[in-house]
Amino acid sequence: MDTEAQHTERDRSSRPAPKAAEERSRFALVARITQWLPGGRISLTLLVCLVFLLILNAFVVQPFQIPSGSMEDGLRIGDRVLVNKLAYRFGAEPRRGDVVVFDGSGYFGNADYIKRVVGVGGDRVVCCDKEGRIEVNGRSVDESAFLYPGDSPSTVPFHVVVPDGTLFVLGDHRSDSRDSRDHLGSPGGGMIPVSDVIGRADWIVWPTAHWSRLQRPGAYARVPAASPTAGGGHG
Repeated sequence: MDTEAQHTERDRSSRPAPKAAEERSRFALVARITQWLPGGRISLTLLVCLVFLLILNAFVVQPFQIPSGSMEDGLRIGDRVLVNKLAYRFGAEPRRGDVVVFDGSGYFGNADYIKRVVGVGGDRVVCCDKEGRIEVNGRSVDESAFLYPGDSPSTVPFHVVVPDGTLFVLGDHRSDSRDSRDHLGSPGGGMIPVSDVIGRADWIVWPTAHWSRLQRPGAYARVPAASPTAGGGHG
């Protein structure tokens, strides 16, 4: 066998595999970071978890503490819900019956709020029919499954057409909720821009005894689509 060929073969075999060298380099980097950080690997692990949670909170899911009784009985003061921030990120729009968290700055007040979507763009929402129920696009909605016991759907009469790109929202505890009804005469007519919706509340996670998934009520599924001749604005 050619001597030069033998040397070449030995030289190749003695070289570390690129992948192995890359892994050693990565491990060396981790070792240097752990030496530099007070607490070593424990601190590094906690730091990675913190970064992951920050990314999760910013883009995927965010905890929200219920600040008032406006959504009782379903959501009570101090309950914590998980807000799905991806629910409306890829073309999906809020639907009637969804419980949403939104930024109320310039509309409700400089804070985040949680309410139920009653009307979406183009909907005509009226209070009330002969039986005292809210009508959406001419269809009466039975809200008894989630309305606070003893509350009427509304003691304030209204007749609005929800502009495109906005939402008409109400609290489930109607007698203890400041919502779209209270801002009908304000700029924006009490409507919430869809762009200000932070996400959809999907789960109650605290207290553990109250752990449950927030479902969209079936009552809204029977509401017909908005009439294209409904127009915009409110009346």
